Amino acid sequence: MILDSKKPKSRAFKHSKWGYTHRQVLNRCRLSERRRCGRRSVSCYHFFKHSRGFLWFMLCNLLLSANNSDAQLLINVQNQGGEIIQESITSNIGEDLITLEFQKTDGTLITQLIDFRNEVQILKALVLGEEERGQSQYQVMCFATKFNKGDFISSDAMAKLRQKNPHTIRTPEEDKGRETYTMSSWVQLNRSLPITRHLQSLCAEATDATYVRDVDLKAWAELPGSSISSLEAATEKFPDALSTRCNEVSSLWAPCLCNLETCIGWYPCGLKYCKGKSASNGGDTSGAQQQQQQTNYRCGIKTCRKCTQFTYYVRQKQQCLWDE
Repeated sequence: MILDSKKPKSRAFKHSKWGYTHRQVLNRCRLSERRRCGRRSVSCYHFFKHSRGFLWFMLCNLLLSANNSDAQLLINVQNQGGEIIQESITSNIGEDLITLEFQKTDGTLITQLIDFRNEVQILKALVLGEEERGQSQYQVMCFATKFNKGDFISSDAMAKLRQKNPHTIRTPEEDKGRETYTMSSWVQLNRSLPITRHLQSLCAEATDATYVRDVDLKAWAELPGSSISSLEAATEKFPDALSTRCNEVSSLWAPCLCNLETCIGWYPCGLKYCKGKSASNGGDTSGAQQQQQQTNYRCGIKTCRKCTQFTYYVRQKQQCLWDE
């Protein structure tokens, strides 16, 4: 895995018939001040004006599409059980987002979205249901937590990653263990804009199953332009005095505390810097004498593995049959 610092090559556009015609007209303008456009007699600069406007329009669209384009990597990862799964990591520089997605061997679909601007991390889990036990085909849960800068490389650095061997099976360099999150509130998706605008679209199927922690609300409230009142207005607290785990409850219709654990088997958690020497003029006007200066440059990435366990309230044990 390498960092590609080169700018993408621009596409070469062939000259169109439209461009050839306009160039002919502009060349004739040098000999005559006015020409005909259909049945009208117009200035030669009529063609130049409209040609220039169209070219600016095309240039702006190309720049916008380049800024908002997504760079994607497909990574083959070996999990702790020895099974191979494929991760899709997408970087959007314009939105300053990274999306990591993969499907577990039991069919569970995991999506991790990192919103760098708002320091929000969303983990979405689509779990297949047990229809023989009365569950629907699947259920979706979303967990929004505070993202700590430095836990994942930036969207810009991610977009520059290239694989020399795309079929290589990757293993992480460092295991960061397991982190536990105890959620405290539901998120009202129609009011979730103060947290991040991506919650409502990503978690549209988790209307009653999107969760957040009070400690993260307080951390987001310290960011510029945010307030604790607007953040709390987007949430609804869990009922008090409930501490019974779902694996301790016999009735399928009783409320309980559910546990859901998921592991990201491989992700770029940092950049590697190498030391090198660059030549610079040492003040000699002849340029013959040069001084060696030591510099640091990005030469690779550090990769990690991390597991996360979420504890949250469910209204019925039926919604947490895996935690038995």
